[in-house]
Amino acid sequence: MDAKTFEQGFSTPALHTGPAAAEGARDGALFTIGDLAREFGITLRALRFYEDKGLLSPRRDGMTRLYSEADRRRLTVILKGKHLGFTLAEIRALVAAHDGEEASLSLTRDRCLTQLAQLERQRTEIDAAIAELKTMATSLAA
Repeated sequence: MDAKTFEQGFSTPALHTGPAAAEGARDGALFTIGDLAREFGITLRALRFYEDKGLLSPRRDGMTRLYSEADRRRLTVILKGKHLGFTLAEIRALVAAHDGEEASLSLTRDRCLTQLAQLERQRTEIDAAIAELKTMATSLAA
């Protein structure tokens, strides 16, 4: 699965709503940090973090960050990768592949299956912890 397929294969309504989404249909549209934060439901700090890590590179107009439609698409890939539990390095590779910088780099089926197995292990551990806490709460209530 390449990054474009990855982007198309993940549908989260929160990632496709808001005023910036409607305006974003036009190439050449610019978005402020606040526009993207509201549209994607993330903090300004998160956007600055992705910028510091080199995943986003907004233009500057004085102190104002201006994000392009390409930055908005990159942010979509970043948040999808984060949602699926990929590391920052893996997300960086997905963004690079999405931008066409490293055409040979793609998200493989094996990597997806590995990530799925890891998430299932984590779910099992969380379920066990929840059960233990419920038992403790019940015994403390008695």
